[in-house]
Formats: sequence, structure tokens, C-alpha cells
Amino acid sequence: MKILILTLWCLCPLGLLAYHYGPGREGLRLDAADALLDQAQASTQSGDPKAAVAAFEASLAKLPKDRVAEARRIRLELAKARMESSELPKAREELVVLAEEMEKDPDADPLVRDEALATLATSRYYMTYLMKLEGLPDTDWEPEIEAARQERKLLVERAEAAGDAQAVARHSDDLESAIRLARTEPEELYGKAIPKPCNCKSGKCKPNNKVGKKKTEDARGASAGPPVDGSGS
Repeated sequence: MKILILTLWCLCPLGLLAYHYGPGREGLRLDAADALLDQAQASTQSGDPKAAVAAFEASLAKLPKDRVAEARRIRLELAKARMESSELPKAREELVVLAEEMEKDPDADPLVRDEALATLATSRYYMTYLMKLEGLPDTDWEPEIEAARQERKLLVERAEAAGDAQAVARHSDDLESAIRLARTEPEELYGKAIPKPCNCKSGKCKPNNKVGKKKTEDARGASAGPPVDGSGS
């Protein structure tokens, strides 16, 4: 009996070590990711999007690789924070990747999938707004706003199929906003306050390195545009 007890006692450190480098380590990473996520959400609520971006990035880095669903949710919130922190082009790029990834995954959470698509459409709306404001040619902004229109149309169709009247109304309103922006002349945008999240300076919100033809001091689009969270008007 003494030998058995001694053997078990000697094996305890090995068991603890195995736990530390196995489930224990993953648990620590999850705890760290949760703490950073709380910090990011607090920064968002307090109106500090730059701090939120840093915290969302750190939370994503701590999250175990197999936590795909949680990572997608964080990636979506990170993109929203970027849109509020003058990182619209980068947010759009990340949303394109996320939306395409979720559209191809039959097991993806449909709510997160549609929210990602709606937020992508919103980012395209603001990118179009800025490109038109900069005086870029139609060939630059037309593909962007057309993609936003198609994405909103798909969201309307999905909402109709689900019998969600409120979602149908929201996405329909945003679809109309995209159509109105496409028809708006650049001159109509000058001299108005820029709608959020287009709070960046000349040239910062273009998806390429082309220099804009015109500069304006404080301009806003034909409408306030859809909210950053992709929830509709």
C-alpha cells in the first residue's frame, strides 16, 4: 500500500504538468481572450474605437485556433471598430474575407454570417461615398456600390424567406440608400458634413493609391448611410 501511495504521489507532478500543457493551457488562453474581449467591449461602449481595435486584436490572438465560431464573431466586431477608428479600407478588406468564408461554410452561424454581409455592404457604401467625394471616375466606385446593392438584395431575400419583416424593412431601406448614393452627383456631396465612419482625411478611404481629383473640407453624402453594425436604418 505504501508503495502504491508513493507511486501515485510521484506521478502527481507529471499529471499536473500534462494538464498545464494540455487542457490547462487552453483554459488559460480562453480566460485571457475573454478578459481582453471584455476590455474591447468596454472601450467600444466608452467611445474609444482605437483601444477597442487593439483589445479585439489581442483577444483574437489569444483565442485557440479551433474556436472558429468565436473567432469569426471577434473578427466581425474588430472590423466594426476599425470602421469607427479611421481604418475603413482595412475593415472592408477583412470583411470581404470573413463574408466569403462564412458564405462557403454550411455550418456557419447564419446570424453572424448575415451580420458580416450587412457590415460589408455598409463599408462598401462608405467607400463609395468617399471615392465619389474625391472625384474618382465611375469605374472606381461603381463596382463597389453595385456589390453593396447585390449584398443588400441578398439580405432582403433571406429575411423574406425567414419571415422577418423587421429585417426586410431594414435591409430594404439600406438597399435604397445604396441606390440613391449611386445616382448622386459628386457635387451634391460637397459642403456637407461627412457621415460616420467617413471621418478620415483626403485619400485615406480609397481602396487603392490613386490620388483624388478634388478636395473638400467637410462633406456629407446624400444620406447618413447605414450604421456600422450592419443592422440597417
